[in-house]
Amino acid sequence: QVRLVPSGGGSVQAGGSLRLSCTSSGYGDIGGSMAWFRRFPGKELEGVAALSSGGIDQRYSDAVDGRFTISLEPANQTLYLQMNGLKPEDTALYFCAAGGRGFLRWRWQSNYAIWGQGTQVTVSA
Repeated sequence: QVRLVPSGGGSVQAGGSLRLSCTSSGYGDIGGSMAWFRRFPGKELEGVAALSSGGIDQRYSDAVDGRFTISLEPANQTLYLQMNGLKPEDTALYFCAAGGRGFLRWRWQSNYAIWGQGTQVTVSA
């Protein structure tokens, strides 16, 4: 059974950077698009960034566009989210997802077949 194992969360001061990783036993076996979501306390999951199958196309939410970069390293089967210029409002629980069908629906949770556990990102002012 394919699993997604996240890592890289932590605490950082505003303006700093973090890189989240999400390692899979086989993104090629899963197929489809990949994404990062986040959840603020008491709120629904929010799409942050998505990468199309094959890694050609990227999408970002307005809140992170220009600061975050999603990428896939096929050699080590790891999906990354490089987060620069972090702000306190980026503080959230971050989740990776894979197996997306229909890249235009990248913000929809139901689009993804497999999810990793959340990893906490905390940004202090």
